[in-house]
Amino acid sequence: MTQTQSRMLHAFCGAALFIASTPVAALAEEENTGMKLLIPNMAEFIPACIAFLIIFFIMSKFAWPMVLKMMEDRENKIQGDMDAAEQAKDQARSDAQAYADRLAVAEREAADIIAAAKREAEEERSRILAKAQQDAAATIAKARDAVESERKKALVQLSGSVVDLSVEIAGKIIGNDLDDAEHRALAEKYLAEVGNAHDA
Repeated sequence: MTQTQSRMLHAFCGAALFIASTPVAALAEEENTGMKLLIPNMAEFIPACIAFLIIFFIMSKFAWPMVLKMMEDRENKIQGDMDAAEQAKDQARSDAQAYADRLAVAEREAADIIAAAKREAEEERSRILAKAQQDAAATIAKARDAVESERKKALVQLSGSVVDLSVEIAGKIIGNDLDDAEHRALAEKYLAEVGNAHDA
C-alpha cells in the first residue's frame, strides 16, 4: 500500500468514526447542551459502532480495494505519462544533436566540394592558358618557318633569275668567249659570295 493510499484510509476511518460517534437524534432531543454533548449515549453508540464496523467491513472488502486499484492505476498512468514525456524530451534533445551534427557534416562537405571545384577550375584555367601559349608558340614557329621557307624559295628563284640575267649581260659585255655553262658557273659563284657576305 502506498503512502497516499495509507493517508486516504486513515482519513476515511477518522471520518467514519466521527460520524458514527455523533448521535444526531440525541443531539436534537437534548435540552441540556453541557457536557452531555461530548459524551455519546450508549444506547445509540453501540448500534452506531456495529453499523460502522459492518460498513467498514463491506467497504474494506469490496469498495476500498477498487478505490485503491483505481488510485494506483491513476498514479501508474501519471507516472507513465511523466516517463514518456521525459523520454520524448530526451529523444528530441538527441534528435536535435544528431540534426546539428548532420548539418555540420553537410556544411563541411559543401565547403570541400566548393574548394575542390575552385581548385579544378584554377587547374583547368592554367591548363588552357598553357595550351594556348604552346599553340601560339607553335603557330609563331610555323609562321617563321613558312616565312623562312618562302624567303629561301624567293631567294632561289631570284638567284636563278639573276644568274640568267647575269649570263646574258656578261655575254653581251665580254662577248662570246665564254660558253653558257662557264657564264652560269661564274654568276653562281658571285651570287654565293654575295649571299655569304649578306648572311654574315
